[in-house]
Parts: sequence; structure tokens; C-alpha cells
Amino acid sequence: MGNKQEQLEKCALLQGYDLISITEMWWDGSYDWSVGMEGYRLFRKDRHGRRRRGVTLYVNGQLECMELHLGMEEELTERLWVRIKGRAGAGDIMAGDITAGACYRPPDQGDRADEALYRQIGAASHSQALVLMGDFNHPDICWRDNTAGHKQSRRFLECVNDNFLSKW
Repeated sequence: MGNKQEQLEKCALLQGYDLISITEMWWDGSYDWSVGMEGYRLFRKDRHGRRRRGVTLYVNGQLECMELHLGMEEELTERLWVRIKGRAGAGDIMAGDITAGACYRPPDQGDRADEALYRQIGAASHSQALVLMGDFNHPDICWRDNTAGHKQSRRFLECVNDNFLSKW
């Protein structure tokens, strides 16, 4: 990420985001990424031996959270799941636990990996609230009409609809 780190930190500070997801990361040794960003807890899932792969979640440091392992074909997909504990007395979405997911789906991903990802999304969607972020590489999806030209994109839309998800 190199020279973009400072820009990201300024944006996070100005906007006050609770969650930040970054996909297609390839961190080299020029920066100590275990330090992360002030005020945030860093979760990362690297794909060793592959350039520009992996996902990252930064979670506001004031939120109680932990990495979540769904235990299903995790090696096939580039994703990361984090459970964020809700705050008692909160009058909004934060009243209950939230599962946050960061996913990267390569454009050339096969059906087997797609189906593994959809099973993970289905399992994660059973939580009280799910925030799913990432790059799914389905440029042919028309979100307004909920249509797509390619079979893999239509299958992704089915997964979104089957799990009662919506795009913001």
C-alpha cells in the first residue's frame, strides 16, 4: 500500500469510519503492517505467493471484535470474517452483534470456489446483521434491475437474494 497509507489514515480520521475494507492487497516488507492504523484494529488475510491478493479489515478500536472462522473450505476463497460485539443500550444497528466480511473474488475464479464463497456468505448471513464488503468482479450486474448477463454473475445475484442481502 506504500504511499497510500497516509491518505487512508487521513480519510479514516476525517470520516470516522467504524469499518474499512481493502482488497487485492500485496504488502511488501517496506512497512510494518502489523502496526496497522492508529485507532483501528487490523485483521488481514494474505495469499502467500500471489501478488495483489488478500483482504484486510480495519475495525474501530473502540469496538469489541474477534476474527471469525466459519470452518468451511476457507482455503478456496479470499475472504475474512470478523464478529463485532453489539453495545447494550444502543438504539441502532450496533445493539446486536454484527458480522463483517471482506471478500475478493478474482475475475477468473471457478465454480467450485464460487460455491464455497456462497456457502460462507450463507453461514455468515445467519448472524443478526451482516456487512459484506469487497470486490466480487461481476461488472455485468445491473443492481437497479437485479439482472446480469453472465451465469456466474447471475449465481452471485441468487446468493445475494437467497440471503436477503442488499447493495448500498
